[in-house]
Amino acid sequence: MIPEEEDLTRWLAQETPEAVIEPDLPIIDTHHHFWKNPSRRCTYELHDLWADTDSGHNVEKTVFIDSRSCFREEGPEHLKPIGETEYVIKAAEESARTPGKSTIGAIVSHADMTLGAGIEEVFEGHIEAGKGLFRGIRAGFPEELDAAYHECFAVMGKLNLSFDNYSADYERLPAMADLADQHPDVRIIICHMGGKIDADASPEAFTNWQRCINSIARCPNVYMKVGGAQQRLGDWEPTFHMNRRDKPIGSEELCELLYPYYSYTIEAFGADRCTFESNYPVDKECVSYRTLWNMFKRIANRAGLSESEKTAIFSGTAARVYRVE
Repeated sequence: MIPEEEDLTRWLAQETPEAVIEPDLPIIDTHHHFWKNPSRRCTYELHDLWADTDSGHNVEKTVFIDSRSCFREEGPEHLKPIGETEYVIKAAEESARTPGKSTIGAIVSHADMTLGAGIEEVFEGHIEAGKGLFRGIRAGFPEELDAAYHECFAVMGKLNLSFDNYSADYERLPAMADLADQHPDVRIIICHMGGKIDADASPEAFTNWQRCINSIARCPNVYMKVGGAQQRLGDWEPTFHMNRRDKPIGSEELCELLYPYYSYTIEAFGADRCTFESNYPVDKECVSYRTLWNMFKRIANRAGLSESEKTAIFSGTAARVYRVE
């Protein structure tokens, strides 16, 4: 274990475990990574995921999201990202044959969006390697969209693939909405509520974020992951990051801090286009997995979501968007 991981483990161990809220509620965690090599503060592989999903909540399925790791070391450069799908499918197969454990129900990998129509070869490689679980890619969103980028989206539509995107700059959301309008047959999933989430933001900044959320919530082919607010961005860290607190935050306090962002996002998109996500192990630096899902349940209850809406936001939307069986 690397020193940074030891520090993180010690910090999380100071938490008094909370009683799990609604332990039988089915969950599909739509956003986790695998870090085979040390990255940030820890490694994260299947046994680490299980240690978290076994912490008390009913996490039945998960969705792997690209980590830019385990790429092929040889062969054509544009095909190297397929190595990540090849790595994750082995973990998915192990999870499927292990009773009582959450299983990986979908894989989202990476591809070079400058390839244009040539990206189809990469997608076909991911599809073959994914053995029925590959669903799409997560990739960047450049300042200027050229013909090649639109050609990539056309291929995604042709192959029924989805596109995950995250930018810390939520002011990019109106441009993403324009892209969604031009490719209505592609499911676009915005990660982490669209950008940097700062509980201490000024009223003006919060209003600007709301405007950007509204700009893309109007697009019926766009979905929003509500989560990922517990991560540092460059030199900026939330007040509840491990570098800024002696002990991990509790779900009630975290809900109080972030509720305005979560409630606005859910109201703008509706539960049938929202899905909770752990963003683990990134958010591990701020909150334990058990406490994080307690916080999500507090948000859902405080927002007055009906039972059908809770089913949607905790599992139903995810199953539909990522075609999780």
